[in-house]
Amino acid sequence: MSDSEKITVNVGIVDLGRIDLLVQEGYYSNRADFIRTAIRNQLERQQSAVDTISTRKSMVIGTQTYNRRELETLKAENEKVNVKVIGMLILADDVSPELALETIESVTVRGVFKAPEDVKKALEDRFH
Repeated sequence: MSDSEKITVNVGIVDLGRIDLLVQEGYYSNRADFIRTAIRNQLERQQSAVDTISTRKSMVIGTQTYNRRELETLKAENEKVNVKVIGMLILADDVSPELALETIESVTVRGVFKAPEDVKKALEDRFH
C-alpha cells in the first residue's frame, strides 16, 4: 500500500513558470518535488494549529485500521465508535456492511478512506 495519494492542483501560468525556472536551475528535481516541499513547509508552519485542532476534536493522526475481529469485539461489548482520522482510515476487507453499521456511529476522515465499496456505501450517511 502506498503512503501517498495523487492529487490534482491547478496552478496559474506565471506561478508554473516560476516553478519551472526553479526546477531548471536545479533547486528542485521536478514540479512534484517543488509542490511536495511547499506542502511540507506549510504543514510545518501550521503544526501547532493542527495539533490543537486534532487534540480538541480527539482525532487520530496517521492511519487507523479496523478489522472484523476488532469490530466484533466492540459489538459484543455493546459499544460504538465515532471514528475521527487525519490521514487514512482503513476498514479491512473482512468487514461487512452490516458489522460496520452496527459498530460505527460516525466517520470523519481528513485524508483517505479505504474500505470495500459496499461498506463505504453503507456508511455514507454517517460521514461528517
